[in-house]
Amino acid sequence: MVLAFLQAHGRLGISDAAQPTAFGEPDLRLANRGGARISAAEIAAILERRGAIEGALRAIAPDVPLAGAADSVPWLVLRQLFDAFSDIRGVGFAKMTKALHPKRPALIPMLDSIVQKYLQDDDLGAHAPFGERALGLVHGYKRDLDRNWAAVRAVREELAGSGYRLTEVRILDLLILSAAAETATGPAGGLAAGGPGRGRAHARLAVREKSSYPAAGPGPYRRSASRAQVSPAVSWACRVAVSEQIHSSANRPSAIR
Repeated sequence: MVLAFLQAHGRLGISDAAQPTAFGEPDLRLANRGGARISAAEIAAILERRGAIEGALRAIAPDVPLAGAADSVPWLVLRQLFDAFSDIRGVGFAKMTKALHPKRPALIPMLDSIVQKYLQDDDLGAHAPFGERALGLVHGYKRDLDRNWAAVRAVREELAGSGYRLTEVRILDLLILSAAAETATGPAGGLAAGGPGRGRAHARLAVREKSSYPAAGPGPYRRSASRAQVSPAVSWACRVAVSEQIHSSANRPSAIR
């Protein structure tokens, strides 16, 4: 499934950026080639924050991973990096993270509208400050990545054999996108993968796990059971499809060759 998605949408792998602590117009143009649609006015506004953006990037090692021990993730500096993009008209999480992902491909996921819907139980809401809200979504992404680390790692190794260099963060992103596409085209009233009985059981388990798995960090990132138990059907089905894709790919390596 991941290989098919890559073949359909191009080789979206790890950036070979020679200047991981620099940030400028070429990075925003690169994001636009990936579908960010950042306007000229938005580029100019973002570049006015260049000093703050580069200052945060200098404090984050280029290869620091999102997966693993929570205290190994530079949450404070990551929040500062996200804050540098706040209150820029027309620039949301999708444009920001599409520009930043190539700079820290193992750390920063692309939070486009589909990924945001997938992570909606972790969304602190429009009332939350921009950087804090983005960080909450990344916390949720990390939980799913950690929970499926071994399987996603196996997918990465298989893809490398086909010439694709992707981080685990990017692989989970592609699984979410492809699962969302399957869900949207699946049978009405059912799940796109796995069948209704098994899929719904897995979805209920995923919701319970998500509500009882506290994120590392301050209080706002600790999800409550009541908040997580009301996941809409589309997001629910997408989460099941992602889980099934991850484990079927890991257990049947030939499926992604």
